[in-house]
Amino acid sequence: MPPTLTDDIRQAYLDFFEVKNHAVIPGTSLIPENDPTVLFTTAGMHPLVPYLLGEPHPEGQRLASCQKCVRTQDIDEVGDESHLTFFEMLGNWSLGDYFKEEAIQLSFEFFTEILEIPLQKLAITCFAGDKDAPKDEESANIWKKFGIPSERIGFLPKKDNWWGPAGKTGPCGPDTEMFYWIGEGNPKGNPATHPPSSGSGQASDWLEIWNDVFMQYNKNVDGIFTSLKQKNVDTGMGLERVAQVLQGVESVYETDRMKPIFKVIQDCVVSGSTPLTMTRHIRIIVDHLKAATFIIADGVEPSNVDRGYILRRLIRRAIRSAKQLGIKTNGSFCPDVADVIHLEYLSVYPELNYKLDEIFNILKKEEQQFHQTLTEGLKHFKKMSGPIDGITAFHLYDTYGFPLELTKELAAEKGQTVDEAGFAKAFEEHQKLSRKGAEKKFAGGLADHSAETTKLHTATHLLNAALRKVLGNHVQQKGSNITAERLRFDFNHPDKLTPEQIKEVEHLVNDAIKKNEPVSYHITTVDGAKKEGAIGVFDERYGQEVKVYVVGDGTFSKEICGGPHVARTGMIGTFKIIKEESSSAGIRRIKAVVEGGPEEIDVAKEEQRA
Repeated sequence: MPPTLTDDIRQAYLDFFEVKNHAVIPGTSLIPENDPTVLFTTAGMHPLVPYLLGEPHPEGQRLASCQKCVRTQDIDEVGDESHLTFFEMLGNWSLGDYFKEEAIQLSFEFFTEILEIPLQKLAITCFAGDKDAPKDEESANIWKKFGIPSERIGFLPKKDNWWGPAGKTGPCGPDTEMFYWIGEGNPKGNPATHPPSSGSGQASDWLEIWNDVFMQYNKNVDGIFTSLKQKNVDTGMGLERVAQVLQGVESVYETDRMKPIFKVIQDCVVSGSTPLTMTRHIRIIVDHLKAATFIIADGVEPSNVDRGYILRRLIRRAIRSAKQLGIKTNGSFCPDVADVIHLEYLSVYPELNYKLDEIFNILKKEEQQFHQTLTEGLKHFKKMSGPIDGITAFHLYDTYGFPLELTKELAAEKGQTVDEAGFAKAFEEHQKLSRKGAEKKFAGGLADHSAETTKLHTATHLLNAALRKVLGNHVQQKGSNITAERLRFDFNHPDKLTPEQIKEVEHLVNDAIKKNEPVSYHITTVDGAKKEGAIGVFDERYGQEVKVYVVGDGTFSKEICGGPHVARTGMIGTFKIIKEESSSAGIRRIKAVVEGGPEEIDVAKEEQRA
């Protein structure tokens, strides 16, 4: 019998690839490490970027994992059958090992032999070709060899069947996507002959469930595509969608791990919403509070910027939907839902248990604060007279959390009209600005390993070591954000640093730079790294083997990291702290720059294998 339950599918995938000589590596935090280009981990490949660019991975060239992900580009689409902001991504990778033939064979074998999906239920798309790269007939022919008929294979352009680069430059290549027939009757055509509806996440009656990316090109600053020396395979399968298919249900919200969360919310509903409206609002609550629970567990708190803003927006959007359903939101609703989420996913994600009190307290506080915000909004609304224009209606939505339906309802009670078209226009402009902001986040490139970022990355190690020497060994890294211009480093410490302490930290870092110490790395086990005194947050993020970067003889800095780093500290330049401030309770933040140093650098090399 094929696996059908979510936990069984996840395990079957990892077991299958382990048998196929893939090292099963643990998923990482939702907070990307040392990556300024995105707010959250958006795919299984995200933590593997250095290795996709050529850094040797401690576990070898074949990898597999299940990665928790958050994507918020289509947050306003959540509520349909398939959109989620939080999801689990199953993936397998070849880092310069196998390529198209074996990648497709592995996908086909898992589908047909492990999941026992009938061949006639599958369809495939491949890259149609353009001026940059040829039509991917090779992948299509491989699929045909495994029994997929020509009429089930479609060719689509770059916007559909090409991945990357994540920024303006970097690794990229064609992909081949796998779809499952969810329509009525016998399968018809392929996804290229049944074009996808905009933002639907599916192609008509075909639901995309897996994607094999063939990273065979590099795009340079002039927009020229050249072949990569190391050709990689990067795949991604949405666990929730596969569970939907194998359990034969109409949406991801009806799958075994999601349904109990849906049910507890459904039991709280007291309003007379139509079944369709009620279902949509419950789905929003399920998804958004699930995402919020996992984000909080990974150390994020609500705020008005960056990750904290996204978290606050998710929580408030869930509360707005709860209010639309007549659910009381006085501080206990969100924690109660989070408790069900925690129980459903505890066996796979123990961090939910470690942070349970923090999750409950933050959700309770946000729910109570938002109740006050809505109350202020009602006071503001009562002062309005005459027709409500679109911009005003959107202001009520964006500032006070009023859905358009609530504004219309309140306006009707006062005999006022609402400019719905004007609201839609203002909302569309807001979405455009949000997307531009997201694109700007990617502008530096997901894999920006330029000379400047590499120097700053190494400087961060020196800063971490210096802080521990000046403030004490209680200091641990709590976050890092590096651009080509500056580094930002978060660490735990109860007090503001004095000018003398800042000066001493700067001195220690610059002294290590002046010594021009060699930077090298070796591969060892997690226990080995602990025994040799390497710095690292020893949690579930690490696999069996890790890379330890050593400055000089290791007495100043020895830290677990994925790299890359300069070959010698003298390449960094002059280090200067430009700001020290509070980030959140008990967390301090340092912003620093480096000046000078060579425009081109060598990177640290592996010296031994322990």
